[in-house]
Amino acid sequence: MKTSSLRSVFTALFAALISAGSLFAIPIGPVPIVFQNALAVFAGLVLGPVQGAGAVGLFLMAGILGLPVFSGGRSGMAVLAGPTGGYLAGYFFAALVAGFAMKNAETESRAASPASVISATIAGFACIYLPGVMMLGKSLSLTVPEAIAKGFAPFIVGDIVKMAILVPLTLKIRPVVSRTLEAHEG
Repeated sequence: MKTSSLRSVFTALFAALISAGSLFAIPIGPVPIVFQNALAVFAGLVLGPVQGAGAVGLFLMAGILGLPVFSGGRSGMAVLAGPTGGYLAGYFFAALVAGFAMKNAETESRAASPASVISATIAGFACIYLPGVMMLGKSLSLTVPEAIAKGFAPFIVGDIVKMAILVPLTLKIRPVVSRTLEAHEG
């Protein structure tokens, strides 16, 4: 199998993984607790910026086209234009930024360290919350402190737990994916 085909397989696999994450949504207000945000960041951490963002792009396109892949089994442009749309758009940038951070942290002689994965994960989550909180505030006519209180503060502890899961998974899975792709080059 050529490397380009294998890259496509990994991209589609992560898009499916992010989509499957829609099954895990806990409504707590205008923004549910989800695992999809962690999976979008994970795509960038493992696949790198282009493939990670590509996986999120496939996921977003599936939702736009009507497949029930957004949290709670929702879909369509109305979701992207609604209060949680900024978070979904942020998934794309999260994968891109986390992927670039990982790429910059690695060299030919040095693998990513736990600290570099933590910082890449934090950067990815920041890329989700910035547009997410902004769009939430605009959609619901909230002040900035109100938007932060409803769209960021309740999720900090959960995201720390998600990060505690992502870091060891990334340190184990990223090298396997890289070796697999390198073995199929040419």
